[in-house]
Amino acid sequence: MAISLTLLFIISGLSFWLLRLTGARLGAAAALIPFALFVWFFLYLPDIGSGFEVVEDISWVPSLGVSLTFRLDGFSLLFTLLVTGIGTLVVLYANAYFCDAPATRRASFIGLILLFMAAMLGTVWSDHLIGLYVFWELTSLFSYLIIGFDAAKKDARKAALQSLIVTAGGGLALFGGILLMGLALDTWSLLQIAMRGPELAASPLAPAILVLVLIGAFTKSAQFPFHFWLPNAMAAPTPASAFLHSATMVKLGVYLLARLDAPFSAMPAFGPTLVFFGALTLLVAALRALMQGGFKAILAQSTVGSLGLLVMLIGLGGTVASVAVVTFILAHALYKAALFFCAGTAIHATHQPDVLAMRGLGKRLPLTATACVLAALAMAGLPPLFAFIAKETIFEAMLDDRAGALLLVAAVVGNAAFVMIGLTAALRPFLLGSAAPSKIYHGESPGLVAGPLLLGAAGLLFGLFPNFAEPLTNAAATSIAGQEVAFSLYLWHGVTPMLMLSLAVVALGVLLYLAWPLAVRWLGSNVVLARLLGDAGYNRLFDGTLALARLSTRMLQNGDQHRYTAIVMATVLAVSAGTLVLVAPSTQLDLSMEGFRLAPTAVLILMVAGGIIATRVRSLLTAVVSMGMIGFGSALIFLLNGAPDLALTQFSVEVLIVLILTALLLRTPVRRGHSRTRSERGMDAAMSVGFGLLLFAGLLAMTGAPLDLSLSEFYGRASYAEAYGRNVVNVILVDFRALDTMGEIAVICLAAIGVWGMLRVRGAHRGGKSA
Repeated sequence: MAISLTLLFIISGLSFWLLRLTGARLGAAAALIPFALFVWFFLYLPDIGSGFEVVEDISWVPSLGVSLTFRLDGFSLLFTLLVTGIGTLVVLYANAYFCDAPATRRASFIGLILLFMAAMLGTVWSDHLIGLYVFWELTSLFSYLIIGFDAAKKDARKAALQSLIVTAGGGLALFGGILLMGLALDTWSLLQIAMRGPELAASPLAPAILVLVLIGAFTKSAQFPFHFWLPNAMAAPTPASAFLHSATMVKLGVYLLARLDAPFSAMPAFGPTLVFFGALTLLVAALRALMQGGFKAILAQSTVGSLGLLVMLIGLGGTVASVAVVTFILAHALYKAALFFCAGTAIHATHQPDVLAMRGLGKRLPLTATACVLAALAMAGLPPLFAFIAKETIFEAMLDDRAGALLLVAAVVGNAAFVMIGLTAALRPFLLGSAAPSKIYHGESPGLVAGPLLLGAAGLLFGLFPNFAEPLTNAAATSIAGQEVAFSLYLWHGVTPMLMLSLAVVALGVLLYLAWPLAVRWLGSNVVLARLLGDAGYNRLFDGTLALARLSTRMLQNGDQHRYTAIVMATVLAVSAGTLVLVAPSTQLDLSMEGFRLAPTAVLILMVAGGIIATRVRSLLTAVVSMGMIGFGSALIFLLNGAPDLALTQFSVEVLIVLILTALLLRTPVRRGHSRTRSERGMDAAMSVGFGLLLFAGLLAMTGAPLDLSLSEFYGRASYAEAYGRNVVNVILVDFRALDTMGEIAVICLAAIGVWGMLRVRGAHRGGKSA
């Protein structure tokens, strides 16, 4: 797995240049990369189905205990086959979809798709939570680039930014939950966490972990109230939409919740929370689907509803629910990718995104129409498609869990919306209005029809012969249920309550289909409802953040360096004083004269005098010289306390600073009088006194606390034994803290170069004038 992932990242990077040079032929050949991965991992199915797991562990950050641990079990194998299989068809489709585009544009898109695929595979293979999080965030980054691929369009840029803000913000919450989980259980392994559910639930960190993980998963899988970003992501090119909605990023939240179902089910709030938000998301998506007229827009709402249905099933729990989850994931990926392919072909052919404006495309695009009908029947959950079996399993899981009547009604309404969307996608653009067909600008090509036909045929094959899918679905269900699952899938169960619910779904779906055009006109024009169910809340928060940033800029970034310094110093004072009050031990001021030394005291008096003089004089040159007394006094303090090397360094640095500042001041115009008002100088004085008192209190707290010499003793012992140096200070600087020393040297060198550059430019200008 590690080798496959590495090669995929490398090839993805190289494809940006190779595809630009070779054009469409190698663009189609690029599909061989995910296809080879599909075949390779498909060969693992017999072993995985028998309970075998493939585990690879690669040390990443050994000092922190972080490793890249990859694990291939039934559930990750299901996602692997979906990502690579549908990814193969996406690459083929994209190469045909961008046939008229420049080679650089086609190459860039296919390269991004391959990178996106690699990030997705890394996420579903990762058993270590830190590694999973890294790949999780990579999917957010690559989806941002894909959604905003048409960067010249304002809607694409806005949608890409919105998806990045929502998913990356949720990713930060997830990272917090991961850290707390690792802290609570002292392990980062998903496998280990799955076996320690009661221990996790008993932890005082459990509520925070649950909330943070749910936020991360809900934002990724577009659950209410984060449902708005996914439909807006339709600004992406159609091949990206097909990949995004069927097999990749949007299902990662579902993937993580299913992985954590076993340990999190010990928390009483986990299941009911998923059921509530999943059902709510399903109903909101059904209502918003009645408000959409765009082909891709209405399909996007069905994706949101499907994700809500999956989250609800995970919340139910039980063996049948686990089977329902994996079965619906497989069925949904097959028909949703096919529908997006067909929608893209119809839009590409007619240059018309509105499904209401499309008519009679069946005769002009017969293969696309055939694939769309198969996919639409699958979305409607009609036999003999595999999605019918998945829908029967969903209702069986709900009845097995004794779900309440309200939950069953929500499931029926949500699935009826899927029927409506399926009929809308197939009947209106392809089978109706043949007397006045839409104008066709682009016909069908092998690359455009291969993907949807294969996916439609697969849905039909699995429906007629469900035993073909059983090894994969049972292996995946076993992985998330934590116990052996041997569930038989049948196309016909007889007259059962599940069948009655399916008939109710179809009947209600037909009614919604008939009412859909009227609903689009009435509900689609309802501004209040659109704002309530759309992204109005996000937009207000986003605009408010920008307004706050502008206000902060006007207040803080006004060009006054005195104000900048004052704000920084006031913040440091407030934070440091608050921390000192909260954590500093109680100390008493020692007024005894024990250990009094005259020489250091005299030096300190001179240093204080230098500081006072610098604040009182008006000459900047005199102030610089007075401030130099503090630096030279520090060097004398080092010398009096037995540190001649530090004293020599301090002398050198101080001389350099005084000389440089003096040289600069001699070249600046002389300004007489104060530039600060009386009130501003009073504020400066108050802040200076406060800073001095803070340092005094800090030093008092430090000297009053017990002196810990463990670090000094370690350096004393290890300086010669490990670094072969007798000068402990030099050993610390050169060996133990070599990187710090190198950084300090780099800073000094850069500062010297900057000063030299300023003086050199000044001298060059003066020489030019004299010439």
